[in-house]
Amino acid sequence: MLKAFIFPGQGSQSVGMGKALAESFPQARAILAEVDEALGQNLSGLMFAGPLEELTLTANAQPALMAASLAAIRVLEAEAGLDLSRDAAFVAGHSLGEYSALAAAGSLSVAAAAKLLRVRGKAMQDAAPQGAGAMAALLGIDYEAGLAIARQASEDAGGEVCQVANDNGGGQIVVSGTQAAVQRAIEIAKGKGARRSILLPVSAPFHCALMQPAAEAMAEALASVPIKPPCVPLVANVIAAPVTDAEEIRRLLVDQVTGAVRWRESVAFMASRGVSLFVECGAGKVLSGLIRRISETAVGLPVGTPADIALYKDRDKGQASNAA
Repeated sequence: MLKAFIFPGQGSQSVGMGKALAESFPQARAILAEVDEALGQNLSGLMFAGPLEELTLTANAQPALMAASLAAIRVLEAEAGLDLSRDAAFVAGHSLGEYSALAAAGSLSVAAAAKLLRVRGKAMQDAAPQGAGAMAALLGIDYEAGLAIARQASEDAGGEVCQVANDNGGGQIVVSGTQAAVQRAIEIAKGKGARRSILLPVSAPFHCALMQPAAEAMAEALASVPIKPPCVPLVANVIAAPVTDAEEIRRLLVDQVTGAVRWRESVAFMASRGVSLFVECGAGKVLSGLIRRISETAVGLPVGTPADIALYKDRDKGQASNAA
């Protein structure tokens, strides 16, 4: 059975994430301590105890989610004998999860990923004035229809920004842009048969042209960071295709700030190459739910707690027995 290891993005955070792993496994504690030291902040304490409002701030949520994901990976390596270079066909991450995927695959150091995500989170927060932008989920709308809705909404709003920010699969499209254009997209989607169209409680309009100042900040931050070829191909958000070249990865991480997260296509690509198990490392189960909507033959397996680690080990042993 071919596996891909996938890493969640913003929205998967919750107070208490990573705590049970840290209490049970020294490898998880070590990763969280490494991230705390890199940032000069007791981020693990915020992850464990909140408050949620502070954890949800983009500059905190992004490195915190990466820390939870890497804690899960390190425990899988120690407890289940995981070797990504041997056991994974691909890695992929949803938005900020791409940094987690690269750190897991040895392309970025944990400290570098944490620092980059702190820069990324703050830059994305500061790129647009508070209240100037918005994001909305259009449910029951496919990607092509979403593109048409965003285009029409932009035109109706006098050329203001409205773009597809996420193609999450299962008829879930997220659009991002100015308040006026996104509100117009919601109205257009209703007329196009959307089951539901709702504004999202986000602090900035991510993955659209309004994030250009953040893209420039990330280009500067990434320019001096060592990036190695990952031990397993990364299926990159903005191209929904595998990449291993370090300089291409650097460029795509910049493009990702203003570009769409093509998650449906990314998962479909991996499934088309034989991946049937997607191991979601870190906080929550959001990506595992999306896997079910995208591929009829693949399943998602969340791994973020000691119980999840035990389930992964049992599943792995069963597959080894069947193979024998």
